[in-house]
Amino acid sequence: MKIISWNINGLRSINGQNPTRRFDEVFHENKLFPYIESQNPDIICLQETKAELEQIDEELRTPPDYSGWYHSCRRKKGYSGVATYSRIQAIAVNNLIGEERFDEEGRILEMDFGDFVLFNVYFPNGTSGDERVDYKLDFYDALFNHAESLRKSGKNIIICGDYNTAHHPIDLANPKQNEMNSGFLPIERKKLDWVESLGYVDVYRQFEEGPGNYTWWSNRARARENNVGWRIDYFFVNKEFMPRVKDCYHQTAIMGSDHCPIVLEIE
Repeated sequence: MKIISWNINGLRSINGQNPTRRFDEVFHENKLFPYIESQNPDIICLQETKAELEQIDEELRTPPDYSGWYHSCRRKKGYSGVATYSRIQAIAVNNLIGEERFDEEGRILEMDFGDFVLFNVYFPNGTSGDERVDYKLDFYDALFNHAESLRKSGKNIIICGDYNTAHHPIDLANPKQNEMNSGFLPIERKKLDWVESLGYVDVYRQFEEGPGNYTWWSNRARARENNVGWRIDYFFVNKEFMPRVKDCYHQTAIMGSDHCPIVLEIE
């Protein structure tokens, strides 16, 4: 089974609904559906869709041969949002943690596939101030406490998406310069320590231990071209599930967003 996670930074942009201007030419280019066709994943999880379902043209809502689910932000239009496309029928789908302040922002899709539950999550960032850092940390608590309740009932757990936190200095190009910036604050990094202490595994690091492996690059100063990035997109699974994991990797050559897709292959 192949599962992809990708922060697309705007569904209507990457699927070609919104026009792209290149010099004097205006055109619509769907970069998402051809990518999905080329990769042939069983499930693809998208974050930061920035759209409600009714805002998306009907023919662009779901790629061929997939079923689609959306959870959009109710608090502010064009903000946050996640979508999951799957060729496998889920037993149940949930988009609520149980706290309105989190649920209204459209940040999760939880799908039960029987022996595992897949969470597609767009974690908050804290760049707009201390209040949002606190909100972000509280969101981590609420989500993983909910996941733990499922795990204790016998479910395996996969939690993928944009975590908006680089865990270790190796996970960003300029750690010293960013120690006081949200995304690499000590208190945020400790939250990922806590996630691991619960028994969850950062899958990518089981296959690639080296530096220079990032999933997000600023649009400024040719950061992607120079690989000045951050690794903030993850697959975490409960440690009991790791024997079924076959591979996990980044697709840094895939364009269309300021993030790249990440891929999990399981037995």
